[in-house]
Amino acid sequence: MLTSIILFSGFAGITVFVGGLLANYFNHHIKESPIKYGITHTLMSFGAGIILSALALVLIPKGMEELSLVPMAFSFLIGAILFMRLDQFLAKKEGKTATLLAMMMDFIPESIALGAVFAIDSSAATLLAIFIGLQNLPEAFNSYRDLVLSGLSTKKTLFIFLALSFFGIIAALIGYFLLTDSPKLTAHLMTFASGGILYLLVQDIIPESKLEKNYLTSLGATLGFLVGIIGEKIV
Repeated sequence: MLTSIILFSGFAGITVFVGGLLANYFNHHIKESPIKYGITHTLMSFGAGIILSALALVLIPKGMEELSLVPMAFSFLIGAILFMRLDQFLAKKEGKTATLLAMMMDFIPESIALGAVFAIDSSAATLLAIFIGLQNLPEAFNSYRDLVLSGLSTKKTLFIFLALSFFGIIAALIGYFLLTDSPKLTAHLMTFASGGILYLLVQDIIPESKLEKNYLTSLGATLGFLVGIIGEKIV
């Protein structure tokens, strides 16, 4: 079990670093053009579709299995409100700290939930690991550009992304060892994360991925959700 947790959480985390590497190559070797701009936004919407599928197919259903209506709604709303407050805080700040916090706001609770879910349902945990990994790729891709534009060097940015990749394994192990015997607490964490992630999705990710007279961005989100459906069907 521990080997599976390390492998799958490692996959989910390493895509943060891979996304940074791809962004580095994309920035330095692809000339600025409307096509490049469209690809960037389509990747954002693709990630949004994957995030939405993770909510709809794994996080929320698993939370609903364990929790009654009122506790579930409470955790969901607390997550949404807390992420809203963090978003308001980040909006007042500029630069690398704000960007890093934004990227970690969903990655950390998801990774902890991943470790906890392994103790309950390994198939669902495998699917969640795939979702997190695919989600982190476009998210890291766009976060890299923001960090570099804010003044952080390429080497420091990639080092931070590499550290985050390994932190995902640590968070998953924490979730496994501390929440294995607490299915209701795990369910609260998953619904809490769902509320916060859905807020970020509607508030920040979807609006930023939208381009006028470009329909590929919306198709990207649809394809991202399709990836989730396929993953659910296979696993």
